[in-house]
Amino acid sequence: MKFLADTHTHTVASGHAYSTIDEILREASKKETKLVAITDHTSAMPGGAHDFHFMNLHILPKEMYGVKILRGAEVNIIDYEGNVDAKQVLMENMDLVIASLHPPCIPFSDEQTLTRCIEKVMENPLINIIGHPGDARYPLDFERIVKKAKATGTLLEINNASLRPGSVRPGVRESLIIMLGYCKQYETQVVVGSDAHIFFEVAEFEESYKLLEELNFPSRLIMNTDIEKLITFISEKRLK
Repeated sequence: MKFLADTHTHTVASGHAYSTIDEILREASKKETKLVAITDHTSAMPGGAHDFHFMNLHILPKEMYGVKILRGAEVNIIDYEGNVDAKQVLMENMDLVIASLHPPCIPFSDEQTLTRCIEKVMENPLINIIGHPGDARYPLDFERIVKKAKATGTLLEINNASLRPGSVRPGVRESLIIMLGYCKQYETQVVVGSDAHIFFEVAEFEESYKLLEELNFPSRLIMNTDIEKLITFISEKRLK
């Protein structure tokens, strides 16, 4: 099983990442990765990029160094009603949008409140991926989340950075084992993202590979294995 896409990367525009778009794409090409999404943090994250950054991404070519580029954003969920910190026009101009829970942007809460919040987020046709689910500080009812992801055409992310030893997010591995069990049961598709904040982390998926192999997770449910299938899946939700 080979992953051909990295759907979660950050550049210096995110405020706490350390590489340029050019460096990220050169690294992706070196690793024979066929597609990369540039998904910088939006403005509610301290140091996050201004809206102008995202609106100007149209200047990027569709491909560099043999790597297809998706213009994206990682938006911040800012309340329990499922609202995010990005305007609709900004998200409409992206090829891909990740929505995530981040401590600087929304307080921790209980499982019921957070599950309802994420369900509302997934109802937004412009949001394609739920970023790094599994953080024990943001507990979720994964059976409900997995069912809603399937119903709305939203991808649940296996975040490689969150699985690494020393990750600031507690309990991720244990949570993902539960989530992936439900994904197998309900045939819900997932995507693996490096969450790279420096170029050499691009397309590094070792921890994710190990977990998916350990669980004998079906490759047909992992969107990184087929570029055209991934692009079609994302496009179909946005056309609804």
